[in-house]
Amino acid sequence: MQQLIEFITNHIFLFSALVIVLVLIAQNLLASGGGKHSVAPLKATEMINREDAVVIDVRPIADFNNGHIINAINIPSSALKNQLKQLEKHKGKPIIVACRSGAQSSAACKILRDAGIEPVYNLQGGMMAWQSDSLPVSKK
Repeated sequence: MQQLIEFITNHIFLFSALVIVLVLIAQNLLASGGGKHSVAPLKATEMINREDAVVIDVRPIADFNNGHIINAINIPSSALKNQLKQLEKHKGKPIIVACRSGAQSSAACKILRDAGIEPVYNLQGGMMAWQSDSLPVSKK
């Protein structure tokens, strides 16, 4: 125990960085519901095909136009709160929210849940994971 205290006092900046990283990881896990409201790309394709899930892409329009999930609806995260009415017609269907890496879409999922839209799922790893799994991307 004495060595640990000595190490912490000698390396206070490293220890502080460790604490900050651990807090951010915990916050990210709690914000996304601990992963229970997230789906992997292959599970998302199953939901799209079998449950008629709707994909909401929250990336900026330029990124969306460079490639997106087929039939995805683009609602940039900056405009999501103002366009919630556009999602009313999809109520009751599973909604999968996608972004570049999964971080922005996690926050967007919280906005949708707070607005009473359920069920909402975050695409784990976002479009980066989707493309690394060699799943289809549309540019139309």
